[in-house]
This record gives sequence, structure tokens and C-alpha cells, in this order.
Amino acid sequence: MNMEVLMQYIVYVLMAIGILAFLVAGIVQVIKELPGLQRIPTSAVALAVSLILCPLVVVIACQYLKIVIQWYYVFASIIAAFVVYLVATGGWERVTELWKRTKYNKK
Repeated sequence: MNMEVLMQYIVYVLMAIGILAFLVAGIVQVIKELPGLQRIPTSAVALAVSLILCPLVVVIACQYLKIVIQWYYVFASIIAAFVVYLVATGGWERVTELWKRTKYNKK
């Protein structure tokens, strides 16, 4: 695999995360005002929406592209749902804060 193909895949992944985060934020804003969901914290609703939406998108994409659905596709989408949740609720600030916390700092 050369560097161009790798960079192309990275761009596709970042684009998918951005689109899914936008969808999660939009869906949460719409359903948050429903009578049964007003007592639940918004971040919990966003996590639930992300955990439902990400595997659903992977299954739909596999069906559209005629790819056999493997168990690790669904598992990876559940892991990716947490990244989408972080981006949708806290934006990139929270992700960069986590990166800075684990980053090695020279003193």
C-alpha cells in the first residue's frame, strides 16, 4: 500500500466521522424535546443515537456495495460510534484535550 492510498483512506474515515457526527447532532436536537426524553441527559441521548446510527450505516453501506457483512465490521462501527459521539458532543476540543493529556511533553 503506497502513501497516496493510505492518505485517501484517512480522508474517507475523517469525512465519515464528520458526516456521522453532524447527523448525530441533528437527530439529537430533534428528538431531545420529545416528552419521554426530556429527563435524560443530552449526552446520553447522543451516545445512544451514535451507537444505533454507526452500525446501521455500516450495514447499509455493505448492502449497497454488495459486501458480505463480517462481525468485525459491526464491532469496529461500535468502537467508531464512541469517536462520533465525542465529536458530536464535545467537538474536536475534547479530542485534542485527550491528545494533549497523553502527549509526551519535554521539560
